[in-house]
Amino acid sequence: MARPAEPGRNNLLNAGMSVVDEHGLRGLSVNAVVSEADMSKGGFYQHFPDRRSYVVALHRRYHDELAALVVAAVGDREPGLDRLRTGLFAFLDATLKTRGTKAFIVQARTEADLLDEVQQRNAMFSELISADLEVLGWPDVRAVAHLVIAMGADISLQELYAGGPRPDLRQALLDLVTR
Repeated sequence: MARPAEPGRNNLLNAGMSVVDEHGLRGLSVNAVVSEADMSKGGFYQHFPDRRSYVVALHRRYHDELAALVVAAVGDREPGLDRLRTGLFAFLDATLKTRGTKAFIVQARTEADLLDEVQQRNAMFSELISADLEVLGWPDVRAVAHLVIAMGADISLQELYAGGPRPDLRQALLDLVTR
């Protein structure tokens, strides 16, 4: 059974983010993580039963941090365009600054162990923007929210590759949802 969070576990998770930044999810091996963390394999397995549970923990940590930033930025704003814009831009700004974006936005979709996690996170973010889309007059907010989340993820990658914000893409997405 995995141990609760403590310095060793957090050290392993921090090391994993470094490995993911440099080598992506495919380069994320237990050996690479313990080498980066300067820990033993036994120490790894005291905290995580296998690579899969470790990758899931990394993915959750990454998205928990993103979600916290978005929720904090949105605050107590009323549902609508301002809240949607604020949350979307907070997400995009955070993905530019957060380690692991490329791995957890792109590569996670092809990692079989993370498919359920990706779908759960997309559903969570879709739920966050559903009230905004309802106020904007969309009849099928679930379908539109799904598409907005997919477009937001693509914009985050375009910005990552460009090395900064893409105001044209951000505005185009807002223009699409406000028809």
